[in-house]
Amino acid sequence: MPLGGLGEIGKNMMVIESGDDILVIDAGLSFPDAEMPGVDIVIPDMTYLFENRQRVRALCLTHGHEDHTGAIPYLLREMEVPIHGTPLALGLVREKLSEHNLDLPPGSRSYRPGESIQAGCFRVEPFRVNHSIADAVGLAIRTPLGTIVHTGDFKFDHTPVDGQVADFHRLAELGNEGVLVLLADSTNADRPGFTPSEKTVGAAMNKIVARAGGRVIVATFASNVHRIQQVIDTAIEHGRKVAIVGRSIENTVQVALELGYLHVPEGTLIGVEEIRRYPAERLVVLTTGTQGEPMSALSRMSTGEHRWVEILPGDTVIIAASPVPGNEALVYRTVNNLCRLGAEVIHGRESGVHVSGHGAQEDLKLMLSLVRPRYLIPVHGEYRHLMHHSELGQAAGVPKENILVGENGTIFEITPEGARIAGKIQVGAVMVDGLGVGDVGNIVLRDRRQLAQDGIMIVVVAIDKETGAVMAGPDIVSRGFVYMRESEPLIEEARGRVAAALSGCEARRVTDWSTLKGTVRDTLSQYLYEKIRRRPMILPIIMDVDLQRGDAQRGDLPRGAVGG
Repeated sequence: MPLGGLGEIGKNMMVIESGDDILVIDAGLSFPDAEMPGVDIVIPDMTYLFENRQRVRALCLTHGHEDHTGAIPYLLREMEVPIHGTPLALGLVREKLSEHNLDLPPGSRSYRPGESIQAGCFRVEPFRVNHSIADAVGLAIRTPLGTIVHTGDFKFDHTPVDGQVADFHRLAELGNEGVLVLLADSTNADRPGFTPSEKTVGAAMNKIVARAGGRVIVATFASNVHRIQQVIDTAIEHGRKVAIVGRSIENTVQVALELGYLHVPEGTLIGVEEIRRYPAERLVVLTTGTQGEPMSALSRMSTGEHRWVEILPGDTVIIAASPVPGNEALVYRTVNNLCRLGAEVIHGRESGVHVSGHGAQEDLKLMLSLVRPRYLIPVHGEYRHLMHHSELGQAAGVPKENILVGENGTIFEITPEGARIAGKIQVGAVMVDGLGVGDVGNIVLRDRRQLAQDGIMIVVVAIDKETGAVMAGPDIVSRGFVYMRESEPLIEEARGRVAAALSGCEARRVTDWSTLKGTVRDTLSQYLYEKIRRRPMILPIIMDVDLQRGDAQRGDLPRGAVGG
C-alpha cells in the first residue's frame, strides 16, 4: 500500500503487510505547489500506520534524500519504530532529527549491501544501486510468499564517482532465485536511452572552471555528495579554495566528512567569512538554491541580500540541476537577477552540468531483464510515468495482466492465486505550516487563495443588543483589495449600502448575529461585484452593545478568540 510516491514526484512511502507484520519503506516529503500558499512542506497521511502501530516492525530506507526521509520526524512524534538505513542515510536522518529534538528510536541500526535485518516475518537485504547521492540501495525483501524487490531511486552508472557500481551480480542472482514482485522507480520512464554517468558533470565543470577568470559559484542539491566531491576536486586542480554557503549543504558536508564519504585535503575548505580575503580567481563557492527557493543562499545572492557573498561582474554561476516541474519561474527569476548583476550563468541540460539520478528507459529495461519478476508494480512517478513503465514492462516480457498500476492508497494484494488491486485505503497529503501539522486543510487553503487573489474587507459595526439599532459604524478596513485613500468614493458608497441594509434589519428588529453578518456580507459582496467585478473576502465584525450594562461584546467570535 503506497502512502505516497505514486501519481506524484516525492513524498515516497510504501507499506508492505503480511500477516500481523508491517514493514515501511521510506518516509519522504514533497514541497508545496502554487495551490498551497503558506505551506512549508507536504508529508504523507500516515493514519494507517498510527492505527496499526503495534504491528509496524521497522522502517527501512533506500537512501538519504528528503523525499524519502523528510517525514520521519513527524512519524516519530506519533509512534516509535526502529529505523534501518545505510550509514550516510542514517547520518543525515540523525542530523534532521536533532533539529526536532528527537533521537533515533531504540533498535535502529545501519546496514550495508550484503547484510540483512529481520523485521517480523520480513528479511530485508540491501543491494547497491547508483543514484544522485552516495550509499543508495535497493531492497530485497523476503516474505512468506516470495521475494519483493524494491529498487529505490536508481540508475545504472558504469563509471560512478565513488567507484561503487550497481550490484548487477546480486540482481541477476535474485532473478535466478525468483522474484515475486518488482517495485521499480518510474521517474524517467518517459525518457529514451540510458541516463549519463555522474562523471560527465565533473568533466563539464572542469572545462568551465579552467576558463573562468573570476569566482565560480556552483549551486547544487545539498545531498548530492558525489557532485560536491567533483566540485571540490575541480577546485583543487585549478588551485582554488572552496567556501560552503548554506545551512543544508554545510550539514551534508559535515556528515559526509565524518563518515568518510567526502575526501577533502586539509586547507581546501574556508569559512564563509574568509571569502573576501581571497582573490576572485582563487575561489569556488558551493551553495544551494538550484530551485530558486526565495530564502536559499543563491536567491539571496541574486537580489544582493546575502550577508557574505555579493555577485560581481566576472563571476561565473553554475546551476547544476534541472528545475523541478512547477519551479521554472522561480529558477528563471534567479537567473535573470544574476545576469543583471553581470554574472555569466550556466544552466540547463545542454550545458552538461547536470545529469539525472534516475534511470531512463534502457536502465529500466535492464533492471527488468536482470530481475525477471512475476509481477511489476511501477512506483515513484506521476501517473504518466507509471503508464510508460507499464509499457516498458510489457516490452521486457512481463504479461500485461501481471502489471499493476495504481495510485496512493491502492491496495495491491498478492496471494498464491495471483495479484489484484483489492481496494483503497484513505490517504492524502498532510500539510505542515510552521509548527502546525495537518491543521491546514482545503478550507484554509481556499481562504488563502481568495485572500491572495482578491484581498479582504473588514466591516465593523456596533449594534444595540435589544433593538438592533446601529450605535457606531459601519467602519470598513481593506487589505489587498483597494488602497482606501485612492478609493474613498467606493468605500463611502459601500459604507452607505451596509448602513441601509442594517437599518432594514433594525426596522424588522433583527438582532441575531448570524443574520446580521449574513446581511452585511451579502450586501457588500453584491455591491462590489456589480461595481468592479471582484469578490474580496468579507469579514463582518458585530459589536453587540448592552446599553444597560454599558459594555460591548464582539458578535463574530467568542471572547478571547483570535481569528477570522
